[in-house]
Amino acid sequence: MSVETQLRFDREAISQFSKANQEPEWFLQKRLTALDSFAELALPKLEKTKIDNWNIDQFQPFQQEQELSTADQLDEVVKAEIDLTAAKSLLVQKNASIVYRSIPEELAKQGVIFADLATALREHGDLVQKYWMQAVAFDEHKLTALHAAVVNGGVFVYVPKNVELEAPLQAVFEVAGDASLLCPHVLIVAEANSKVAYVDTFVSAEGQSLVSNSIVEVFVGNGASVQVASVRSLSTEVHDYAFRRAIVERDGKMEWILGEINDGNTVANNTTILKGVASQTETKTVSVGTGAQRQNLTSQVQHIGTYTESNMVSKAVMTGEAVTILNGITKIEKGAEKSDGEQAENILMLSEKARGDANPILLIDEDDVKAGHAASVGRVSEESIYYLMSRGISRQEAERLIILGFLEPVVAEIPIEEVQNRLRQALERKLG
Repeated sequence: MSVETQLRFDREAISQFSKANQEPEWFLQKRLTALDSFAELALPKLEKTKIDNWNIDQFQPFQQEQELSTADQLDEVVKAEIDLTAAKSLLVQKNASIVYRSIPEELAKQGVIFADLATALREHGDLVQKYWMQAVAFDEHKLTALHAAVVNGGVFVYVPKNVELEAPLQAVFEVAGDASLLCPHVLIVAEANSKVAYVDTFVSAEGQSLVSNSIVEVFVGNGASVQVASVRSLSTEVHDYAFRRAIVERDGKMEWILGEINDGNTVANNTTILKGVASQTETKTVSVGTGAQRQNLTSQVQHIGTYTESNMVSKAVMTGEAVTILNGITKIEKGAEKSDGEQAENILMLSEKARGDANPILLIDEDDVKAGHAASVGRVSEESIYYLMSRGISRQEAERLIILGFLEPVVAEIPIEEVQNRLRQALERKLG
């Protein structure tokens, strides 16, 4: 079933944007093919969440912004989220434009590519083409097709064989202004025995009817190690759709660290495909739902190779009338012997009107494996609140401390201190 909508853009607008950015012809054709598919495809099927009435495509996709000469000129919402003195490698995108970049020369000397998508398409088009939409297919559903048609920025990371980067590569994505779109595509390629950490932050300024539709694709080579951390703090005016997927080869390791701290409606799907022997992945997700917010958050691992390992931990806190669906899916394919897949989803509710569903799913097609799951949905203990209040702490502060304590075991495991601090700040802001 498709949803009929009247778009605010057409093939000509897409072609003009593509030509203005000097994109190769193959990329424009992929855009136009995706636009044609968009009209025919259905929305993604989500567990217990209907998004038919959400803002999916009512936006102006190519709103341009002026490039800035110094970091001091960045919007306050951006400067509040990142330590500009510590960020050695940084790209900042606002709407459909890269407004700031700081890329040290030593990266290029190591053969590393860290570039915005438009630059990567111009200077490394063949390499981008090799991996573009190979992990996430453009025609999976209506939202992926729309993303492929109107993608308006993003980041390309390429780390050669045996190169290990100690400092994280960072990006900030900002959406602002009425009916604006933030549609970045992050493409990370880590060759054999390389190491890289990538961190991004999503923020929003003033504006109504905003949309964020992002895709992350990660390709982890033999023995490579990749960390991807993302903290999203978009406002109630933003409908946020995020699809992330990694393909991990032999002895590779993929780690996801996700802070879903939006105030608006959110759909996120995070999938890792353990393709190679002894490949492994960890996913840590923290989320907070407030007001009338709706969230559907899915973490999924597909075990294909033998001796593969996965561990997923998701923690959510619900207040007001918020609804959060936490889906954990571990799929062990036939032939993936000696695999081990573990997952846990925990939801803490602070309001009688809030609703949280934790859905652990194990799909096992092989006998010689280990797999397990745990799930819990509960309310804050009145005894714990009373104990803290008896020490002179207000009820509101007591609840806040209990929430932070509930989430801290996941936050504390984040291996990048700056991301820990950024996530704690986002949690403090949302919890008031």
